[in-house]
Amino acid sequence: MSLAAESPSPSSPSSSSDFAALLDAELELTSTADSVSVGDPSASAASNDEECGYEEEEEDDVVVAAGEEDTLSCIKRRRVENQHQDRGTAMRPDDDAIGSSKDVQIEVCPPHPGFFGGLCFRCGKRQDEEDVPGVAFGYIHKGLRLGASEIDRIRGADLKNLLRERKLVLILDLDHTLINSTKLFDLSNAEIELGIQSAASKDVPDRNLFTLDTMQMLTKLRPFVRNFLIEASNMFEMYIYTMGDKAYAIEIAKLLDPDNVYFGSKVISNSDCTQQHQKGLDVVLGAESVAVILDDTEYVWQKHKENLILMERYHYFASSCRQFGFGVRSLSESMQDERENDGALATILDVLRRLHRIFFDSVIKRVRQEVLEGCKLVFTRVFPLHHRPQDQMLWKMAEQLGAVCCTDVDSTVTHVIALDLGTEKARWAVKNNKFLVHPRWIEAANFRWHRQQEDDFPVAPPREKSKENSASTKEKGKENVADAASTKKKGKETAASAKENGKENAADAARAKERSKENADDDAGAKEKGKENADDDAGAGAKEKGKENAADAASKKERSKENADDAANTKKAKKIADNGVNANKIGTSDAAASGATGS
Repeated sequence: MSLAAESPSPSSPSSSSDFAALLDAELELTSTADSVSVGDPSASAASNDEECGYEEEEEDDVVVAAGEEDTLSCIKRRRVENQHQDRGTAMRPDDDAIGSSKDVQIEVCPPHPGFFGGLCFRCGKRQDEEDVPGVAFGYIHKGLRLGASEIDRIRGADLKNLLRERKLVLILDLDHTLINSTKLFDLSNAEIELGIQSAASKDVPDRNLFTLDTMQMLTKLRPFVRNFLIEASNMFEMYIYTMGDKAYAIEIAKLLDPDNVYFGSKVISNSDCTQQHQKGLDVVLGAESVAVILDDTEYVWQKHKENLILMERYHYFASSCRQFGFGVRSLSESMQDERENDGALATILDVLRRLHRIFFDSVIKRVRQEVLEGCKLVFTRVFPLHHRPQDQMLWKMAEQLGAVCCTDVDSTVTHVIALDLGTEKARWAVKNNKFLVHPRWIEAANFRWHRQQEDDFPVAPPREKSKENSASTKEKGKENVADAASTKKKGKETAASAKENGKENAADAARAKERSKENADDDAGAKEKGKENADDDAGAGAKEKGKENAADAASKKERSKENADDAANTKKAKKIADNGVNANKIGTSDAAASGATGS
């Protein structure tokens, strides 16, 4: 959660929306003032004027101080004043970028939203000029202090972003939770004999034992910690929160997050605590309602025990066992370690997965219902006739977003959902100064999880819709005429094809009739021959001839059967030709009817 990134609120004209730019400006001014010579005030003023980009004609307004601190204060004040002048000009109603006619109220101090470098980043007033409440966030930027209202605003904006990304906040302790460290002089004889210090100095891939040379310490990463951070980062925005010193916390953060992808500046140490020997969520810019704490020590979280998951302590080094009164050999002395698959971190990761799933199963529904909370909707001519509106998707979507849907208008209705202005309910909305919006207003709120500006979803006037309907009707008429012409053409083609098939079938019938006649003559000849052969019983030749005649008679009978089939096909062809003529008549009639419809 980067303060500079999250401080501006896109939906609010708060003057602290330029906070990120102010932080960069203050850092630039500080480095500039440090290079100014105290003994040469004129050079100091000229240098700062050049750095700030002031033109020469404005030099008369510059107050030159003898001291470096006063010079820095003067420059900061002038920078803030000019920013407010520019903001006031940009926020005039006449120049409103979104075309709104409403006056934009510029907030003034007090109360001060916060201080950076001792100056209010809204009005430029010194912090020590009055008693200012707030919390220091030195781990984000040195010299940064935020007031209660600004903290609440940032946490609210961050909560919306987290819920949109389906993430919660995870606060991670270091010692005995993710790591175990020991001073070099606290190593036991057994650990020295085992060569633990030399092993920590070896630069091998995926090692988990390190030497912090500047601090004369050894640090052992808890088994499964790398996989734990990878998995947890998909569900949580993570902080480191340790009672150790700042330098130590930063060194350990580099070991756990060498690519700086998990924590960024979110490393909190004992110097950031607001109460001695106690940890608190007041220095965390994340909502307490979505915060989960992993720590091995309960008493340091007196105000937030309900958010705490107590971790089993990780005692790797002998000094850790001695610190907590365990008279046993340490893991290092035993040359053993926790198992990765079912160790403490792997077990807690499963717990975090369940918490994450249960939270969003219940919370997402509640957050979604806040989108259109307080809105009462009436729909007019949005749903098909003779359908229950309660069964329609848009009605159900609006209810899921927290709106109340009804079918009749009354004084409590806030929005009328319509497709045009021509309905009675739409005219009622205009007359009674109710919101009249297009159904896309509900869909946009559903996609963006935020109530949209009603002016961005106007309803089209009736005349515009009439033009659309007229154009649509004309287009459909043209399509019907084209369909009619196509149908007529197909009818003609069908009739011509049927006629041609009829001619071919008639020719086949004539040929079949001719063959039938020839076969009849052959049958008569064969009969006559058979009679002659019957009289000749004496010779074997007559008997053989009789057999041949009998075969000829059988062949003639087969050909007669084929001729009968040809005659049947001829009759069927004639019927098809008659059907083709009828199809042509029907196609012509349909074409005429379609042409009349299109016109």
